[in-house]
Parts: sequence; C-alpha cells; structure tokens
Amino acid sequence: MNLHALLAQRAASGKPVRVGLIGAGKFGSMVLAQAQRIEGMHVVGVADLNVGRARASLARVGWPEERYGATSLADAFKTGKTCVLDDANALAAFDGVECIIEATGHPIAGVRHALAAIDAGKHVVMVNVEADVLCGPLLAERARQKGVVYSMAYGDQPAIICELVDWARSCGFEITSAGKGMNFEPRYRYSTPDTVWGFFGWTEEEVAKGDFNPKMYNSFTDGTKAAIEMAAVANGTGLDCPDDGLAFPPTGLHDLARVFRPVSDGGRLPRSGLVDIAASQEPDGREVFNNIRYGVFVTFKATSEYTKACFKQYGLLTDPSGWYGSMWRPFHMIGLETSISVLSAVLRHEPTGCSKEFRGDAVATAKRDLKPGEMLDGEGGYAVWANAIPASKSLALRGLPIGLAHNVKLKRPVARDQIVSIDDVELEADLDVVALRRQMEDAARPKAERSAA
Repeated sequence: MNLHALLAQRAASGKPVRVGLIGAGKFGSMVLAQAQRIEGMHVVGVADLNVGRARASLARVGWPEERYGATSLADAFKTGKTCVLDDANALAAFDGVECIIEATGHPIAGVRHALAAIDAGKHVVMVNVEADVLCGPLLAERARQKGVVYSMAYGDQPAIICELVDWARSCGFEITSAGKGMNFEPRYRYSTPDTVWGFFGWTEEEVAKGDFNPKMYNSFTDGTKAAIEMAAVANGTGLDCPDDGLAFPPTGLHDLARVFRPVSDGGRLPRSGLVDIAASQEPDGREVFNNIRYGVFVTFKATSEYTKACFKQYGLLTDPSGWYGSMWRPFHMIGLETSISVLSAVLRHEPTGCSKEFRGDAVATAKRDLKPGEMLDGEGGYAVWANAIPASKSLALRGLPIGLAHNVKLKRPVARDQIVSIDDVELEADLDVVALRRQMEDAARPKAERSAA
C-alpha cells in the first residue's frame, strides 16, 4: 500500500515514471483519462496506426491539445509533453520509456509489440489478454530472462481475480473456484457484430456517440472474452479450466459459495480448483437477483471447525454447510485502474498477475456449420467463438487457438459447436507468431511425446 508514496518520491526527484501506450481505443482512452492527473507519471508517447483516432481519444478524455503536441519522442521526453505516432516499434525502442502498455487487443500485433518492448528492456503491461493467452507464458519467461516485468493489467478482470486468489492463498484458505460475473445467456453464443448492440440494449444513437468496436463488444457477448480471460487466470494462478469449457451457472452474490463448490458437496463444479463464470442472466433471460455482472470472485473452504466458526461469527456469506465462503469485488474499472500495474512494475518490480504456465487455452469453436474455403474472422466475428479448456486437452485435440483464427481459410468442414483444429485451416501468414506459439506448446508437452514428434 505504498505505490503513491513511491511515486511521490520519484516525482520529487524529477524522475517521473515514463510510459508508452500502444493502442488508443476504449481501454487506451480510459488509461489516458487518468494518466494526465497522476503527478509523477509521464505518458511519453501514444502509438496507434490511426494517429487521428489517437488524437481524438486524447481530446475526448480532456487532454489540452498543447499537451500532446510534441514533435518527436525526444521532444516529449525533454518537455514533459506527449508524442502521438503510428510506429509502435519506435515507441517500444525509445530509451526514454520505462514501461509499455499494450492495449491494441490484436493478438498477433500484441505478441510482436511485447517482444519488441521486452527485447528493448522495457516492462510490459499486457492489456491485450488475447495475446497473453496465445503466448503469455513464453513472453513472461522472456521478460524474466531480460530482468523486466511482464504483467497483466490491473483494472481488467484477470489481474483482479489473480489478486483475490493470491489473497485467499496468503490467508491459508483452500481455493475452490475463481471467476467473474458476466451478462450471458446460451443464445448469446451465436451473436454477430450485426446483432450485438441489441443484446446490450443500446440504441444506434448511443453507439454512434461512443468509441465502441462491434467485434470487440461481440467477443464480450458470445463468451469469447470470458474464455480468453479465464484461460489467462488459469495460466496465472494454477487453477484449471473445466474439461468441457465454462458452464456459466447463473449465480447471485448470496449463492457464490453454494454454486461454486464441488458437486460432491452440493455445488455445480465437477471438482475444486476450477475457473468459471457467474452468469447474471437466467437461460430464459430473467435477471439474476443480486448478480455480480461487473465483478470478480473467489470461493474457498475453511480449513478447520474453528475457521468455519469464525466465518459465521464475522458474517461471511457461506454455503448452507458453513464450510465454503466467498469473497468478491463488485466492480472493475478497466483502464482507469491500469496505472496500478505500471507503478507496480516500475517501482516495485512486481507484476499485478502474470502467466506462469500454459495451463488453460482458448480455442476457436464454430458458431455455425462451416465449409471448406470459408475464412475465419477471429474474436467477436461471424464464424467462431472461443472455448476455455485445459491446455492438455487443447494439445491433444490440436485445437486452433482463438488468437490464430484471424483471416485463415478452412480446408475441411467444421460442424457448429465443434472445436476447430489446426489441421482444419491453412496457416500461411504470421509465421513468426505461429512459431512462438508452437515453441510454447512443445515446452508444455510431456518429454516422451516431444521425442515421438
């Protein structure tokens, strides 16, 4: 609880924490909204392929135009202003930046940007969970070897879930489950960019006024983002994805401990130690009472009769047996909180969550019957949704990671709700990232299997 004090020391010494932001979409805009008000933190550069969009984002969140009028990164470093540019690699390589925030949301670009930043000796705050699930454990190891921090982004749900899991373990509790709330009904699974706004209940006028990307928001709706985030949590905590993917049981706060406990004790989990989602909608569309739609949670088990009695004495919400309890955070504030990750990386040399092992995967799954010759269009598109399954199962099935399901052509038919295999598609582009992914997969396979291959 000393980040602000540490930052104040840096500010007083005339050495602000210098940051580069890649991607000026919704998340990046939220980062910028707060960054201008944090004394001692200097956004040296904002890189986006669309410089006009980046400038519009800065203006939208209230930056005076003169503050982002630096003519170069060197000028920004000297004057304390911000440079807007279209070259992410130049930003990652600039010596005057200590930490890169990768917020493009594009898995292929995100992997490349992270590697460039790590190789240049920069800390990386990986907002881009899509890239993290694709190659995160490998990127984290590369960062460790370079002596820099690779971190999940605080404010996004995976980092906050990891924090809750760490809290529970540090208290000595047995973790039963961890996850987040989400507005989900089974029919949402087949949403497309054409239908998504109806599920959010927004009018065309409301959408037109905001900086909303229909594919991104559709990935929230169809469960893809949930799969990606829960696979990231599995990789960061050692918990597992369910064998058959996320179940999305509808659950309110008062029932978290009852539902997210093992079936053997009356819950909905096949076993303890799993990630999953607490849906805020019943399958028929009714809203769950006291839901945790915007929050995150962890459920855990008392270690003794004495601890169980303490749960009751201090008002913890438990299951009927009193053995299982829950803790939650009702909201997450996305990019408005991401400075916590930046300051933790730079001032403490500590990540706010980090992929440690390839334990969970998010694999492309057909939204409809797909035919040979069709093109897959990635997260939130028309063709596939992502399913969160154990990495061991993904490897056995040769599942196509959702991060590689962009603009690839099918060679074979794939039935609706079937996992797409790497053997079903033509992987002819982005071979550098494909090679990194295969390196991570090979490291995760048993030694005997690697030798046979």
